[in-house]
Amino acid sequence: MPGISAGGTLARYFSARFLAAMVAMFLICCVLIFFVDFIEILRRSGKYSNEASGFLLVWITLLRLPSFSELTLPFAVLIGTIVIFLMLSRTSELVVLRAAGVSVWQFTLPALVVAFLLGIGFVTVYNPIAASARGEAERLYSAAFGKDDSFLQSAGKSGAWLREDGADGPSVVHALRVLNQGLELRGVSVFQYNAKHELTERIEAKRAVLNNGRWDLEQAWVSAPGREPVLHESYLLSTYLTPTQVRDTLGTVYSISFWDLPNFIEIAERAGLPATQYRVQYQLLLSRPFLLVTMVLIAATCSLQSFRFGNVQINAVFGLAAGFGFSSLPEVSRNFAMSGLTSAVAAAWIPVIVAMSLALTVLLYKEDG
Repeated sequence: MPGISAGGTLARYFSARFLAAMVAMFLICCVLIFFVDFIEILRRSGKYSNEASGFLLVWITLLRLPSFSELTLPFAVLIGTIVIFLMLSRTSELVVLRAAGVSVWQFTLPALVVAFLLGIGFVTVYNPIAASARGEAERLYSAAFGKDDSFLQSAGKSGAWLREDGADGPSVVHALRVLNQGLELRGVSVFQYNAKHELTERIEAKRAVLNNGRWDLEQAWVSAPGREPVLHESYLLSTYLTPTQVRDTLGTVYSISFWDLPNFIEIAERAGLPATQYRVQYQLLLSRPFLLVTMVLIAATCSLQSFRFGNVQINAVFGLAAGFGFSSLPEVSRNFAMSGLTSAVAAAWIPVIVAMSLALTVLLYKEDG
């Protein structure tokens, strides 16, 4: 029983040290990101608007901070783990533990568990908060700087295109401008089809506003095959999209909560929009806990050797370089998936599995021969 008690105490001690270091590094990253992003928003404020108050700019920066800082979590785990291993090495604690018969896996396991649980917490709790804050930040940003942004907006200069299946049948909607995070369209053209995909009517409207279950069109010219165009001051067009769904999915993929991604993937597919980037984001979030575990293993392979063979600085730099290099692989894989060269699952999981396998192999070779 004393051995079990000592083992539990040791695990709690290491877990607390690793958690404190990871959180400290994450907070440092948050501070750096805040100042960099605030300077960028100040620059844009001077370029696009003179009416935004300093408080509003700070508030927008704070709302954007969780989304940006979430991307730095793997680096925080990597650096925090390296720092703790080097500190334990410097104070000879690891030397004493190894002399007492404690294996490398016993004092690495707490870091692995902490990283895995931290990843789960960030994906399931922190990410939804960050996504919600990012959506609010983009709303305020749009209001302050007049930026048109919506998930409906296309990358080209020809306006926004949307294909959807409403209660009235399939329709294709084109808008010259997208305002109010996709809730309002200007210069609207609608091509309405029946179940046989035959054109039933064409609508040219000055403005369209999204409400629950419908688009409210203003000053709409409605024409149908064999009939003259008729002007309607107001005209209703059914849609399955709701204002809440549009607001929740405005802007970048980072403004979509982990819990909302599956539903949004379905919505995007029904709307005829490409859902690859959302599938990749969902898989990347699912693999996040294992990514953090891999970061711990990379840190261990490079920093545990220092207390036995020296070369602390060289090993630490090598560990940082390896970690930063690995962290870029998911983004490279994301681009491959977006290009259709690989699936979303492969793009998210193959880099993690390969890096984890390599780190485990190196660690096993160094410690167990």
